[in-house]
Amino acid sequence: MSHRVLIADDNEPNVELLEAYLAGLDIEIAIAVDGQDTLDKVAAFKPHVLLLDVMMPKLSGFEVCQRLKSDPATSGVMVLMVTALNELGDIERAVDAGTDDFLSKPVNKIELVKRVENMLKLSAVTDEVERLRRYIEEMERREG
Repeated sequence: MSHRVLIADDNEPNVELLEAYLAGLDIEIAIAVDGQDTLDKVAAFKPHVLLLDVMMPKLSGFEVCQRLKSDPATSGVMVLMVTALNELGDIERAVDAGTDDFLSKPVNKIELVKRVENMLKLSAVTDEVERLRRYIEEMERREG
């Protein structure tokens, strides 16, 4: 099973750079170009990890993250916010919105790859725990 990563950024050179950095990973990549497009692509593509730019048209990365994390259908998507903003207030807003982690631009390739790899591992473990939880519930229902 291939892991899916969604890159959400309205700046094409940024998208190309992130894609190039992630090229060595065994992942499927999709692109979203604004906040609303990101929400639509998350629903259709079902990514394990979302690389989310903060400054985007239509909806900011903060708004997108908050919507994804408050919806049970998408709350499990691992969100890595990528931002040129490194003000403490922006980091607090990212955390308040529910981001799982953040990276500052310019993005360091090794840091990006390791964080995405770790998020994919965590996502796989979380999926397995959820699968086991459902299995146990089903066994308990059958016995009851």
